[in-house]
Amino acid sequence: MRDVSPGIDRRAMLGGMAAGLGLAGGLLGLSPAAAVPAEVTKYGVPQRGSSVRALLTGDAGTGTRTQWTVADAARSVHARTPFDLAIGLGDNIYETGPNGPDDTQFADKFENPNAGLDFPWAMVLGNHDTSSIFPGDGGWLARGNDEVAYHAKSARWWMPSRYYSVRVPEVAPIVEFFILDVNPLAAYIPPLLDPYWAVNGTFMNEQRAWLDQALASSTAQWKIACTHQPYLSNGPHGNAGNYEGLPIEPLNGVHAKRFFEDHVLGKVSLLLSGHDHTLQVLEPTVACKGTRQIVSGAAAKTSSGMPRVGAGTNPEMYYTQSELGFMVLDATTSSLGLKVMTVDPATGHAATAFERRLA
Repeated sequence: MRDVSPGIDRRAMLGGMAAGLGLAGGLLGLSPAAAVPAEVTKYGVPQRGSSVRALLTGDAGTGTRTQWTVADAARSVHARTPFDLAIGLGDNIYETGPNGPDDTQFADKFENPNAGLDFPWAMVLGNHDTSSIFPGDGGWLARGNDEVAYHAKSARWWMPSRYYSVRVPEVAPIVEFFILDVNPLAAYIPPLLDPYWAVNGTFMNEQRAWLDQALASSTAQWKIACTHQPYLSNGPHGNAGNYEGLPIEPLNGVHAKRFFEDHVLGKVSLLLSGHDHTLQVLEPTVACKGTRQIVSGAAAKTSSGMPRVGAGTNPEMYYTQSELGFMVLDATTSSLGLKVMTVDPATGHAATAFERRLA
């Protein structure tokens, strides 16, 4: 298996192959063989334990004051009730992604704002991380390999492959997070010129096969899928199959919709996504087969004032598109709890806007 298309610069992948599977901390889980080995000591997840606390944050990578304000609030929470890891739900480097693994944007938009949040950050690729012609078009999919390569250089940043799994704790896992890359299915500029990235090309077919096997063999009490683009959203981007309210395939995300329905829904308890700069806790629908969609994409921007393409289509427990914030997931062998924290951009004060046991 590989995560680079024919013809791209293999140096961007640091030559990392199966040797990366032996890294400490267990974060490679069931990763594909094409994994980048670390050049630094990585923060690891707990080896044992009876509970897991995760920071859920998305669309953060701006380097702006608002990102710092939300990160300050997360630091405050971490000081009181420490996190075991974070899930970064994509759009990690605005507006167009990095230019190589040594790009200073990694420091400006990830390392410096998150100083003191010293635990693994399991990162998801977003459409802004793979931009080509215009910001967020997802048209330069190979650009995401620069973020994979950065895994070798950062203690916090975990992205050993474009898709991988994270078991927490390592021994007798309570939860396993499945980090997925659906950008080839949801790009605004479809990958028509490179069959490697095609809907039924090598990359997606290998990811489908890996995911099916990984989910079937997981022994974790809770299985949670993590993507950038959501299956359901009441926000401006809307549901897969109707992204942006567009009737045009494949720009409406019809291929992402089919991927979720065939390989994710009914097989995981939660689907965590970003993309919309909102905080959403949606109710499962019949189509979801019991999987609950969570959207946490307000770590630096909001969708305030934008139309809600998905409004009225999905029952919701909580929704805001005018507040910055993040979420806190607490998992034990018998329960899943979720807390939504909104952050005042003027004062930095974090308030609990929603708290509920979901399972």
